[in-house]
Amino acid sequence: MWNLENRKALVTGGSKGIGEAIVKELASLGAEVLFTGRDQTDIDKTEESLKKEGLQVSGLQSDVTKEEDQKALAKVIEQRFSKLDILVNNAGMNIRKSSHEYSREEYQKIIDTDLTAPFEISVVMLPLLKRSQHASVINISSVAAIVDDHTGAPYGMAKAGLLQMTRSLAREWAAYGIRVNAVSPWFTLTPLTKSLLAQPEKIDPVLSRTPMKRVAKAEEMAGAVAFLAMDKASYITGQNIVIDGGMSIHAL
Repeated sequence: MWNLENRKALVTGGSKGIGEAIVKELASLGAEVLFTGRDQTDIDKTEESLKKEGLQVSGLQSDVTKEEDQKALAKVIEQRFSKLDILVNNAGMNIRKSSHEYSREEYQKIIDTDLTAPFEISVVMLPLLKRSQHASVINISSVAAIVDDHTGAPYGMAKAGLLQMTRSLAREWAAYGIRVNAVSPWFTLTPLTKSLLAQPEKIDPVLSRTPMKRVAKAEEMAGAVAFLAMDKASYITGQNIVIDGGMSIHAL
């Protein structure tokens, strides 16, 4: 049971960073993984790299916020897999500003990408998830959903909403045998955060608040996602696993 053999998985935003690590982890455990991204060059690079390792992966250019792309994605999965065992809502973005500096367009883009899109994709994929005997949905939230980490109010608002969506869908979809959980990372070293975390004024406060005195690796998020996708986690639903090196329990 410590494997994902013969499982069919979809990972949104899987061409780099945490998403890429999740794609690799699921495929390494035996799943066949379809992942999405916006940049075809990144998609091709990730697909080629993982296929060289003998993993069953394929990438597809898709914008998770567009209804037509969501429906097209479901059609591709219907044709290739006929069902969906694992859905990882990972695609996300952020614009770091003070609250009064956001334009309406910037605010809406964050909400659309980080909250609305995961909900809409989950609903679009529901008929395919229902065909699985052990479907698992894993939403990638953030520690920003629980505490203010200075990454911007709209991002924290969206990720907090994603946690409530996780709880609501877990309750609703238990009747279909579908489990829904979330993973909330703390600062993680990825291509998107590398330049930010290279700044002493940014990284020092993070490390001082983190008992383990380091930021996370993308692979450490992927391991938790893989566990939640397994039958070994078959009685876990509606939960949020915070992966933060102890930051959230560090009162003093």
